[in-house]
Amino acid sequence: MNETLQWFPGHMKKAERLITENLKLVDLVIELLDARIPLSSQNPMLREIIRNKPRLIALGKSDLAAKNLTDAWLKKFRAEEITAVAVDAVKGTGIKNLVAAAKSLTESKTHKLAKYGAKPRSARVMIVGIPNVGKSSLINRLAGMNHVKIENRPGVTRAKQWIKIADGLDLLDMPGILWPKFDDEDVALKLAWTYAISDEVHDLEFSTCKLLETLAEKFPTGLCERYKLDTPPIADGHELLNQIGNKRGCIRKGGVLDVDKTLRLVLGDFRAGKLGRVTLDEI
Repeated sequence: MNETLQWFPGHMKKAERLITENLKLVDLVIELLDARIPLSSQNPMLREIIRNKPRLIALGKSDLAAKNLTDAWLKKFRAEEITAVAVDAVKGTGIKNLVAAAKSLTESKTHKLAKYGAKPRSARVMIVGIPNVGKSSLINRLAGMNHVKIENRPGVTRAKQWIKIADGLDLLDMPGILWPKFDDEDVALKLAWTYAISDEVHDLEFSTCKLLETLAEKFPTGLCERYKLDTPPIADGHELLNQIGNKRGCIRKGGVLDVDKTLRLVLGDFRAGKLGRVTLDEI
């Protein structure tokens, strides 16, 4: 499985170079994580690149994650003296808190510049994260208008751009970046389920069946309600896939299950939050 989920195309290398080159321009780095996978969506390469630059964690897509587990993750980050905020870019929840935290963390830098006679300027913030973690949606919400093209496809944001997100606060958007090798199959699967990794570069049936098994074990209610399954659901992913496909009429001529259609249905429902609020990373 690990061999099928190694994905580091050319634009990822370019993104890594862009982040490194522009880090000196900013006062703060906002690392946007997926609230459903707060650990698995942390890029170890970014941690190395950022080094000692002040960091603010934003747990995005919090509307799709289990609230009690999001609260637990926020508590954990804060216990490690890392400022962290949960946000929902769709509804705007947590956006004011994120801006306030960014201003607070950059205040000492801008005051220091003014103290030494430098021309007053806005604090500069860089936002980074893995592909499809929701950077464009968050930036559009922060800016209050559609500055950034949104497309649900890994690696679509590619060019550098400065965006004013509040009085005294400018944001530099960076392309999404993954790391070149996934040593942990569990992490790789979670990145595939949340579409940080393109569906075209891994075994879709294998990963989707693994997702179904995980949901049946840890979050059965949403799965059963969505597809009218028996409670508790069966544990085997392939059997679940067949059951869901038959219940949803994903059948080809001759009564054969349309596997691809069923796979896309399940993944689409999971990514849209239709299988309930799910957090896959435990503390």
